[in-house]
Amino acid sequence: MAVRLDDLDRNILRALQADAGQSLDEIARQVGSSKTPVWNRIRKMREAGVIGPTTVILDPEALGLEACFFVLIRTSEHEADWQARFLAALKARPEVQEAHRLAGEIDYILKVRVENARAYDRFYQALISEVRVFNVTALLSMEEIKSTVALPV
Repeated sequence: MAVRLDDLDRNILRALQADAGQSLDEIARQVGSSKTPVWNRIRKMREAGVIGPTTVILDPEALGLEACFFVLIRTSEHEADWQARFLAALKARPEVQEAHRLAGEIDYILKVRVENARAYDRFYQALISEVRVFNVTALLSMEEIKSTVALPV
């Protein structure tokens, strides 16, 4: 169920999404409020689950993770045991940045970040040694045009 937010809440969320490391004073200045009401609203939005853990966005290329693959997976197995093993395998692999179960011809799509094609092949070989899949198609991203974790609030 969606939480009711007013304009001030949304402005605070926009400021936090732009830079969660900025001071309360700076956020209050940006949203046209004072520090205490901003802090109280942030606390309430955390308690309501609107704001999750604070984290840091790293530059993958600066860390040598220059290859981004989108991996399309089709499976002929849909039993609970297979699904549990598959999900455990994905969660255990730090290369998997995102995993989505889909409607349609493709069952899953993964976003996998690795150093290069050889590193992707190691990931792929390890994954298929753990769980059986019907078909895997890997698409190499040639250029990242837009990437954000910010939501349109």
